[in-house]
Amino acid sequence: MNTFVQEIEEHLKTRIIPFWESLKDQKYGGYYGWLSYDLALDQKAEKGCILNSRITWFFSNAYTAYRKGLFTEEDCRSAGYTGEALLEEAKHGYVFLKEHCIDREYGGVFWSVTYDGKPKDTTKHTYNQAFAIYALSSYYNATGCKDALDIARGLQLIIEEKMTDEYGYLEAFTRDFRPESNEKLSENGVLAEKTMNTLLHVFEAYTEFYRVTKDPFTGERLRFMMDLFADKVYNRELKRQEVFFDRTWNSLIDLYSYGHDIETSWLMDRGLEVLADPAYTEKLAPITAKIAEAIYEKAYVNHSLMNEAEKGVDDTTRVWWIQAETVVGFINAWQKKPGEKKFLQAAEDVWEYIRKYLVDPREGSEWFWCVEADGTPIHKPIVEPWKCPYHNGRMCMEVIRRMSDAS
Repeated sequence: MNTFVQEIEEHLKTRIIPFWESLKDQKYGGYYGWLSYDLALDQKAEKGCILNSRITWFFSNAYTAYRKGLFTEEDCRSAGYTGEALLEEAKHGYVFLKEHCIDREYGGVFWSVTYDGKPKDTTKHTYNQAFAIYALSSYYNATGCKDALDIARGLQLIIEEKMTDEYGYLEAFTRDFRPESNEKLSENGVLAEKTMNTLLHVFEAYTEFYRVTKDPFTGERLRFMMDLFADKVYNRELKRQEVFFDRTWNSLIDLYSYGHDIETSWLMDRGLEVLADPAYTEKLAPITAKIAEAIYEKAYVNHSLMNEAEKGVDDTTRVWWIQAETVVGFINAWQKKPGEKKFLQAAEDVWEYIRKYLVDPREGSEWFWCVEADGTPIHKPIVEPWKCPYHNGRMCMEVIRRMSDAS
């Protein structure tokens, strides 16, 4: 176990942090938006606002971890940076988010901007607003910056006033908040009016916002979303979440998203921990335990997690973010039931799989996007609007924090 934690801590400090520091755009702000599989950096690629929110979140939490002593100044300096440099990276991301990703005319966060910070894709997606709230809440936690918290509150107000209906959270809108079709978070041949994915990440963002504010309204919205997960999204018979829905939460496709289920199992538990409402813990904790157990039984193969199953047919691709979330999800399942050593062993085994197959050994790279079932890398970008340090960086920090607490 000690080796497992030490390896992950070393990987965070010496590989993930330096890699994303190297993507800083000193001229136009934010972080570069594209590094090809062949490690060709496109300095003029669009900058996804989700990407920049997630990088801001990452460095905010890396600095908080440093400040709390989860790694030391000596650790940082031996990896080529200082602890305070982590704060500067977070500030760099925050400034770009504030000055370029926020729409000053209509409000809300754009989907993407040009390399020099001009609006490019002006879609306003609920998912994107959520990640900005997530980042801004963590940045406030790291710095005490009240402006960041005020922006987060404003984005929450936009979500609640413009991006909901009586059944829950909607998806995609034009720049001036007229509804549009949800191509960005629909796939597998359906156009969904509501998605499990957006609901999950609004929940995640509100959990962080509630953690740093204890805002009563946000607490009530967390309860509302927990009820949706338990009563509409969770399929009790199949012990899984449904993925794509119509307006009133009727499932549109037989799809089992293994990665989102293991991610939900621990993010929902984190929300229960932060909310500290015994009635909701009693309602949701058994569900998250069943989700994690079902993933272990159905999708955990060869020390890694498969991607998804559509109509019962497995997609055996191993995707970077899914493996990262699996490590955290299995550790969370073990912490709920310390006697279930299989989950801790599985988390350690998935980390070994990551080290062997997903960590790109080439200089100037980070993790492959995904690999075939036999471990062969698939030629997808190393950095693009979705490929970020949020999943794997968070995995590292969660393992360090959780195992430190366990000891």
